[in-house]
Amino acid sequence: MDAITIENLDVVFGQKQAQALALLDQGKSRQEIIDETGQVVGVDNVSLSIKQGEICVLMGLSGSGKSSLLRAVNGLNDISRGSLKLKDGADMVELANCDEQTLRHLRTHRVSMVFQKFALMPWLTVLDNVAFGLEMQGMGKAERRKKAREQLEMVGLAEWETKFPHELSGGMQQRVGLARAFAMDTDILLMDEPFSALDPLIRAQLQDELILLQEKLNKTILFVSHDLDEALKIGNNIAIMESGKLIQHGKPEQIILTPENDYVADFVAHTNPLNVLKGRSLMQVRENLEQRNDRLLVCADKQIWVEQAASGLTLVDSEKSLISWEGQSGNLDDISESTIVQANPDISMREAIELKQRSNQPLLMVEDNKLVGILSDNELYDALLGNFRAKQVA
Repeated sequence: MDAITIENLDVVFGQKQAQALALLDQGKSRQEIIDETGQVVGVDNVSLSIKQGEICVLMGLSGSGKSSLLRAVNGLNDISRGSLKLKDGADMVELANCDEQTLRHLRTHRVSMVFQKFALMPWLTVLDNVAFGLEMQGMGKAERRKKAREQLEMVGLAEWETKFPHELSGGMQQRVGLARAFAMDTDILLMDEPFSALDPLIRAQLQDELILLQEKLNKTILFVSHDLDEALKIGNNIAIMESGKLIQHGKPEQIILTPENDYVADFVAHTNPLNVLKGRSLMQVRENLEQRNDRLLVCADKQIWVEQAASGLTLVDSEKSLISWEGQSGNLDDISESTIVQANPDISMREAIELKQRSNQPLLMVEDNKLVGILSDNELYDALLGNFRAKQVA
């Protein structure tokens, strides 16, 4: 079920919004509207749905409209035209026309926000900073402090509860901001470039922590980032914006493999695809292998054949061994140069390269006991060299 539903949303900044919207309808560009009216189009006809429990990352260059869209979700930016609905229990609340009381309810019970600059109050201790939102909800002191302590424990700051923000490092301050947002126990979490001010090591740690927290709490997260590698790492889906418009929205793998236009292609050109691409994306499919009855040639150089049966694969006239790789639970020490590994086609390319390095044999992509493709050296080189996109277009 959708937690956030956005339809044909426009956000215009200025006092002549009707005039700007009329020019938008005429197909005028953002710059032309600024030149003619002085109005700034922050969001231009965006439609986007975000499911419950999803992390959707808004990407784009500075001025692309991603923060303008994010701030519309909790009413910080007024909606000029269109629809923006948030899930509130069993209902969907329309922000375009909700009253102040409803908006206040959404901000205190349904939507919380983590800012880039942490937004901690320097005169409050770490514990009371985390508990501040709960105080706004009207929760008693003992109860809100108990809940705040639970959140500090979760982000590894239990021993710092009596300290003040200036006594913490930047990464620790951001953890306090995360703990405060999670303490609110809202369904929707908005994060506006929360890690961009941190050094790379702390940033990577907080990304990992966010992923672990999300596995426990299953929030709906709308996350703004400039960093595509960050987006690919944490996002279930990525929405790329330009000049207020939504250019492409899809899974990380989709964005990498099939960029919608040159803007998106340039955006993803220098990213590391190994954390995103799966074996399925690059494998040589079964239909392209030489086949004789139920036997398939999986390595022409070494004349390695497998036979397909209902129960799975067997090697034909080979001294090599065939094992199934079970991912994290597998033992890499079981793999040698005489081992042929069969794995699920959703294996990451990083993991596939590690297996291939140990076995020096083709990797067999197997699903429901059936061979669906292979990963040979050529496919792995394509992944490393970025040739996968050209193959997809072809």
